[in-house]
Amino acid sequence: MNKFWLGVIYGVLGQIISFLSLQGSYRIPFFKNNMWVAVLLGIPCTILFILSTHNFIDYFRGQIWPSRIIGFTVGVICFTVMGWIMFRETVSLKTTVMLGLCAIIMTLQVFWKN
Repeated sequence: MNKFWLGVIYGVLGQIISFLSLQGSYRIPFFKNNMWVAVLLGIPCTILFILSTHNFIDYFRGQIWPSRIIGFTVGVICFTVMGWIMFRETVSLKTTVMLGLCAIIMTLQVFWKN
C-alpha cells in the first residue's frame, strides 16, 4: 500500500503547486507580479505528477488507467479544498455530489481487483 499512498501524496503536492500557479495570481500579489515564478513552478509540479503516476502504475501492476482516474479524483478533491481555503467558495450541493462520486470512483479503483 506504500506505493498507493506515495502516489496520492505526490499527486496532492502537485495539485497544490498547480493550483497556486494557475489561480494564485487572483489572491496572492506575488504570483500576479511574478508570472515567471508561477511558470517555473511547473517544473517541480511536473516532477511530482510523474512520481505520482509511476507509484500508481507500480501499485496497479503496470496498468495505466487507474493512475489517470485516481489522479483526476485527487485533483478534484484538492481543487475543492484549495478553492474553499483561498477563495472561500462554498461547497454547493452539486460539488458535494461530485465529491461523493469521486469517493466512489476512488474506492472502485482501489478495491475492485481484476
